[in-house]
Amino acid sequence: MSGHSKWANIKHKKGKVDAIRGKVTTKVSREITIAVRMGGSDPSGNMRLKLALQKARENNIPKENIQRAIQKGAGAIDGNSYEEINYEGYGPGGVAIMVEAMTDNRNRTAADVRHLFSKYGGNLGETGCVSWMFKQKGLFVVEQDGLDEEELMLMTLDSGAEDFEATEGEFEITSQPDAFEQVQEALEKNNIKTVVSRITMVPETTTSLEGDESVKMMKLIEALEDLDDIQEVYTNFDMPEEDEEE
Repeated sequence: MSGHSKWANIKHKKGKVDAIRGKVTTKVSREITIAVRMGGSDPSGNMRLKLALQKARENNIPKENIQRAIQKGAGAIDGNSYEEINYEGYGPGGVAIMVEAMTDNRNRTAADVRHLFSKYGGNLGETGCVSWMFKQKGLFVVEQDGLDEEELMLMTLDSGAEDFEATEGEFEITSQPDAFEQVQEALEKNNIKTVVSRITMVPETTTSLEGDESVKMMKLIEALEDLDDIQEVYTNFDMPEEDEEE
């Protein structure tokens, strides 16, 4: 069950977290607020909120920030009105890029995203131009750390996972979105800690780049992630190992 690491781009993103701690707090707080507005403040009946709270824990977001975001979503505190917008396009070398934004100013965000695509050798496309290349999946990453690979694989597959892959030092487990909770519960029941546990977009195929194109692609990803209005950036860029580890 080998292949391109589904965890690579997320790992790259986690490596940048400390440098943009304030931005991460803002982005996760926005997601919590929107999740509460859409589905209420009880995470047991609101999967989107449950995932947002999990992301907050992964990033060590202070409890007071989380509570404030929940109160904003519930209307107890006035806050900006955000809308969700998705952008699709191509990076250097034809790499597919999907961008999820949450903004209170659609024109500003569109201009910022378009500028960055152009600056780094890409171009925005029409809705649907690359989304067909991605599938929504539940993704779990577990550190190997002495775990029995066969036991873990059988346990997760029995609980509803569809794929299990051993990578360097880690196990990657994927599921259909509707099986996410069952797999998560099985891992928790067996006291297996996850490095990451989330629903994400996984590319069906990947594209490799070299030289200047690879450098430009990395800069484009980082520049997009650095925008306050951008929540997630998904690509089918097969990131070089040296860049993943930075």
